[in-house]
Amino acid sequence: MLLRHLRYLLAVADHGGFTRAAEVLHVSQPTLSQQIRQLEETLGVSLFDRTSRTVKPTDAGAAYIECARRVLVELEAGQRALHDVKDLSRGTLRLAMTPTFMAYLVGPLVRDYRARFPGIHLEIFELSMDDIEAGLADDSLDVAIAFTPVRNADIECIPAFTETLGIMVGPGHPLYDSPSVLTSTELASLDFALLAPGFITRLSVDEYFRQHGITPQVRIEVNSVSTLLEVVRHAPLATMLPEAIASEDRALRRLRVDGEAPQRGAALLRRRNNYHSVAALAFVELVLGMKSPSP
Repeated sequence: MLLRHLRYLLAVADHGGFTRAAEVLHVSQPTLSQQIRQLEETLGVSLFDRTSRTVKPTDAGAAYIECARRVLVELEAGQRALHDVKDLSRGTLRLAMTPTFMAYLVGPLVRDYRARFPGIHLEIFELSMDDIEAGLADDSLDVAIAFTPVRNADIECIPAFTETLGIMVGPGHPLYDSPSVLTSTELASLDFALLAPGFITRLSVDEYFRQHGITPQVRIEVNSVSTLLEVVRHAPLATMLPEAIASEDRALRRLRVDGEAPQRGAALLRRRNNYHSVAALAFVELVLGMKSPSP
């Protein structure tokens, strides 16, 4: 059995048939079919049910495919370990963040990381929590910054910093220059633009309003942090986002509010018991060395 057999096996399983898998692999369909037959003969079982219009794994095939995925993940991690350069003169870091972190944290982190390690190639992804967990699990990501808890026991969470949320407005809002401390009643009278339900940040916002007995007047909901920032910059609406986003260069101002601002823990996530490159370890050290996340 060769590594090629496992890659062919997963291609057929992922693409639901031999025709599309052969196209992706850039081999002929007869060649691909022959290779799968050889693997089945070696194992002594049928891996695919070929009687239906869509090629589906047999029970034995499904079990073997799951093992094959794990094997390839470990082999790829081993290849990265062989190519790792200890002096950080070169290498690759595959980094992911959830959208709100991407809005204010990625810039300073990239600036500081590049200043120290200019030879490292960065691949940066803005992903949901589900996609981050999947990427860490299948070893397509090295490290991520997101919220806890995570559902996958194979993902390690390293507490990094505490993020504070705040009410903010743009220059067109009547409260932009106000020094007043807003009460819950005054907050309830504001018109809001918020991230759509389903965002982790929106869950924190909703919980804050619930605890303060506020039913916010949500006029606009969006599914992008960058879109939300544009809306608030140009319309007389308030929003609630991490305080660090409210800065002069973004033309956003945080309003003073009566009571404690909501906080939540942020963590570095990585695959547990996996090989961690020196580039990834250096990034973790950089984040843990921050006094607080700020532009």
